[in-house]
Order: sequence, then structure tokens, then C-alpha cells
Amino acid sequence: MRAVLQRVSRARVTVEEKVTGEIGAGLMILLGVGREDTSAVASSMAEKCANLRIFEDDQGKMNRSLLDVKGSALVVSQFTLYGDARGQRRPSFIAAAPPEQAKALYDEFCSALRKLGVTVATGVFQAMMSVELVNEGPVTILLDSDKTF
Repeated sequence: MRAVLQRVSRARVTVEEKVTGEIGAGLMILLGVGREDTSAVASSMAEKCANLRIFEDDQGKMNRSLLDVKGSALVVSQFTLYGDARGQRRPSFIAAAPPEQAKALYDEFCSALRKLGVTVATGVFQAMMSVELVNEGPVTILLDSDKTF
């Protein structure tokens, strides 16, 4: 599982000109599901996202987590995080999970975040979405369950 986390002051996603998910301060999470991912990976990644200390404390240091600041998460499925463009011009997405598996694990990830106490908004799985956000910092973190980066 791969995730791009962006610390935001606000974010929203629209599908066919209708807002399907919107948050104030918190995290914009672009989530890619790989072929080898499991429910345990989804749960572990949700816990990592919720507890990653990337929000500033009173001294301006990144010492607070999403849970600490009581922020929200906007989670958008993005299989292109598994795009492999090494040595070619057209990315290969063979490492991305098939849609049925990806949808189930995406839903489990969102559910796991909610169980941790995070308010979660979402996009629409497999839809053409427009994502808007204001990245604060800017702070952008890449996570990979296989720890390849």
C-alpha cells in the first residue's frame, strides 16, 4: 500500500461538479493499493497515517499527529501511485491491485481510520475526480507498506 499524505488547511473532491468529500484542517491522503496488500496492511497504514507526527506543536516543531490535532482526513483512491515508469514512457500499473481488491482494502483503510477516531471524507472509487487542496507548510510525506522509500 502506498500513500501520499499532505498536511492541509482544507481539501475537497468533486465528481461531476458535485462535492463528494470535503475537510478543513487535516490530511489529504492519496491511497494506492498493491496486489500483495491485505487487511492487516490497510489497518497498519491507517494507524501510521493517524499517528504520524507532522503537525506543529506550540514551539513550531512537528510533534503532533492527526489524532492529537483532531484533524480530518480526505482519502482518495489513486491506483496511479503504483505506476512504474522506469525505462519507458508509458507507465505500467501491473503492481496495482485489481479494482475489486483495491476497493475492499480502500474501504478497510477508511474504516480503520474511523475506528481510531478520525473523521473521514472520501472521493468516489474509480470515478474521474477533481481534487482541490491547500497544502500547509508545505508538508508532503510518502509512505509505502513495503518500505521501498
